[in-house]
Amino acid sequence: MSDKNRLEMIRDILLVIGGICLIVAAVILGKGLLDDLGTKRQQEKLHALMRAAAEREAEGSPVSGNTVMSKPAGEAKPTQAPEEAGEELVTVEEYVETPLSMLPEYAMLYELNPDIVGWLSIEGTRVDYPVMQTPYDPNHYLRRDFYGNSNTNGCLYADVNSRVGIGKRSYDYEEGEAPGTNLMIYGHHMRSKEMFGELDLYAQSVYGKEHPVIRFDSLYEHRQYAVMAVFRSEVFYEDQEAFRYYQFYQAENEEQFRYFYDNVKALSLYDTGVTAEFGDELITLITCDNFTEYGRFVVVGKRIE
Repeated sequence: MSDKNRLEMIRDILLVIGGICLIVAAVILGKGLLDDLGTKRQQEKLHALMRAAAEREAEGSPVSGNTVMSKPAGEAKPTQAPEEAGEELVTVEEYVETPLSMLPEYAMLYELNPDIVGWLSIEGTRVDYPVMQTPYDPNHYLRRDFYGNSNTNGCLYADVNSRVGIGKRSYDYEEGEAPGTNLMIYGHHMRSKEMFGELDLYAQSVYGKEHPVIRFDSLYEHRQYAVMAVFRSEVFYEDQEAFRYYQFYQAENEEQFRYFYDNVKALSLYDTGVTAEFGDELITLITCDNFTEYGRFVVVGKRIE
């Protein structure tokens, strides 16, 4: 084979490889765009369902609201969007507030998917999503949407060791279960800004002052948290000596609480002016950060309502 023919063959091979790479890139990009669109449409539908439930409750119409919910481990159950299921949402009885009555808007979503444990939102940001929790599979919603379908955005989900709580603080969680000390919620840092794609904006103190409150509703009550600490950290190897913020769920005594509190305040990128003490409830939002291989960006809040 002449040198000319050899060069032509190499050129043809490179052209084929280049073409394949372009096709793969286009497929990945297309999938990402479709997933982003699907996420936005799904959020619109979920919000519409919540508004409808709130309006029915305000009008005194029957809504699902008295279902008592626990979160036992078990098999994942397939879920369907209302239009796919071909059924109207269940309206079993008039909503009456009790220690274990779900909020009407979330009772409706629970009927669609019992993996939901609450809703997280931060006013003035894109963070406005359901929060899932799956004891049977800790990362079940890492790449799945609310209905369990494949989606690169995934869902926000609570760590399986976090105790979300059942019931209402106004009733002292009568017949239910009080929340744990620290509720940890994970979400992807998406380039599209979906999920926790904008969480790292909290690195700027001005942004933190403009968005000082995190709202997390359990299925039973509305809660609010004041941003207490903002920091960068990482997932450490087992043999590394380090402060592992992601292993703090429940403070059994003041010493355990102070260890977590003192460390997150020391790591915080700026002083938020918010303090906490043993007995307070915390929320920790976690997403990836590329400042190092296993980097994480973390926002910690203290419950104020």
